[in-house]
Amino acid sequence: MAERDVSLPPVREGMAANRGKPVEKPKDLRGTLLRLWSLCRGHGRGLGWIMVLSALASASSVFSPFLIGRAITSIDSGFSAVWLIALLAGLYVSDWLVRFVQQYFMASIGQRLILHIREVLFGAMKSLPLRYFDRHQHGEMMSRLTNDVDNISTTISDSLSQLMIYVFTIIGVLTIMLISNVFLTLISCSTVVLIFILTRVITVRTRKLYKQQQSLLGRLNGQIEESISGLSLVKAYSREGAMIREFEDCNEQYRAAATQAAIVSGYLMPLTSVINNLSYLTIAVVSGIMAAHGGVDLGVISSFLLYSKQFSRPFVDIANIYNNFQSAVAGAERVFEIIDETPEPEDVPNAVPIDRIRGDIELRNVTFGYDAEHPVLRDVSLTVAAGTRVAIVGPTGAGKTTIINLLTRFYDIDEGEILLDGVDLRDYKLRDLRRAFGVVLQDTSLFGASVRDNIAYGSDGTTPENVRDAAVTANADAFISRLPQGYETVLDGGGASLSQGERQLVTIARAVLVDAPILILDEATSSVDTMTEQKIRDAILKLTDGRTSFIIAHRLSTIRDSDVIVLIQGGKIAEQGSHAELMALGGLYAEMYRTQTGE
Repeated sequence: MAERDVSLPPVREGMAANRGKPVEKPKDLRGTLLRLWSLCRGHGRGLGWIMVLSALASASSVFSPFLIGRAITSIDSGFSAVWLIALLAGLYVSDWLVRFVQQYFMASIGQRLILHIREVLFGAMKSLPLRYFDRHQHGEMMSRLTNDVDNISTTISDSLSQLMIYVFTIIGVLTIMLISNVFLTLISCSTVVLIFILTRVITVRTRKLYKQQQSLLGRLNGQIEESISGLSLVKAYSREGAMIREFEDCNEQYRAAATQAAIVSGYLMPLTSVINNLSYLTIAVVSGIMAAHGGVDLGVISSFLLYSKQFSRPFVDIANIYNNFQSAVAGAERVFEIIDETPEPEDVPNAVPIDRIRGDIELRNVTFGYDAEHPVLRDVSLTVAAGTRVAIVGPTGAGKTTIINLLTRFYDIDEGEILLDGVDLRDYKLRDLRRAFGVVLQDTSLFGASVRDNIAYGSDGTTPENVRDAAVTANADAFISRLPQGYETVLDGGGASLSQGERQLVTIARAVLVDAPILILDEATSSVDTMTEQKIRDAILKLTDGRTSFIIAHRLSTIRDSDVIVLIQGGKIAEQGSHAELMALGGLYAEMYRTQTGE
């Protein structure tokens, strides 16, 4: 009577091939596990049931060989084994039912836990200061939000249940084998030792091969990314042939390394199978000799032969599960790194709400650096009356955009004060403060939504008429109306179907609709042609009329109409005045202007 192999979880596709891959080990395994466990609060009862179900799911592998042996002994002794066969059939049916319920619990609880982790992580990212995003690659953060969390999910919902079944199976099988016959148990245990040694030898070799494979894969991906992103340049210089040769060379190296790694790792399962078969043969011969001398009955022999097949298999897969487990915990550490980051500063006690803003701004002896050792602004003082149009100019890296970051409190100053209507920015409620600013940046940010939704972003309770009026003011209505669906045209790829100037006009329309009392324009015309620049300039003049405005520009011709022009150099205000005053001064601004315009 052969046993149905329903007792252990199936070996997942690729599990054997993945053995020996480099495993990222966690820095603090115990501490991270405790934090993951703390996230399981509210799910403790469900996890307890999963553990109980895992123990029951292992019952088939533990008891079915024993029942088969008893049935064979009964038949050999001339007794009926119907009730044993019926019990065995009931065990198999129960095994299916238990595994179904267990998988249901694991899928439900695992996904709820992952939902909670994603919500906590995304909430933490939302509250992080801009400083954090400036210092970390966006792709890396996306990887933590997706890949690392998915890795945790797989471990919780899949590997964890398999691991618990394997552990209960090993304990149960070993216990019954020891009770049945100690000598035959020792033979089975020797098989496990041999498999463990074999696994260690092969994984040491494959780890080096997989490390080489991953390195070559990174090089291949980098080459593909460069080829795609720079395809226009490749075509312009007719380098298609060289690009293909480089790709083929890199791809061939990766193929060779991947093939070698797969071949070496492929040795494990066949050799393991040979060792198991030799163990099976040894137990059969030894038990047969023992039976001939009356030392063991036929039923025990049958049970041991079945147990020998099941006992060694979990040890091989547990090593792979443990590797996956370590990778998941390492991913959890990266997730917790974001959660533990210091968020934006909270509002001070008794923070001042903003009811109405005049727009008077004063910088008093402001010093700031993105790191303490290299200040970008040094003792800067500037007074701007409400309704003043201020242009900030200067060489690259002088600190122009830094002033904008400080005004909006994307960063907090190191020394000095910044006052808005006589109140320190840090004394306002942060949410109210940022609503007081309308921002148009050099890098346009458009979302995968309709043009209407992109313009209405940041404004509550807008109507289609409001959106259209804002677009008219920003000189954007004409080109929007020519789009296939007009204002309902969906912008994909950050508005890739629009020109740079059109994207900028959409962001200006967004700022018009926000109708904030203070306006910031950071290089709004840096990447557009002369005609589009004039449209943007006209839109800016309408937008800034009567508002306190800060305009950063490299094209000095666009800021001639500004009330005040501030030239920043070396982190300090070098010159300040109207266009006419600075030209009469004949200083650095006059030299920059003449160089650009030729006047």
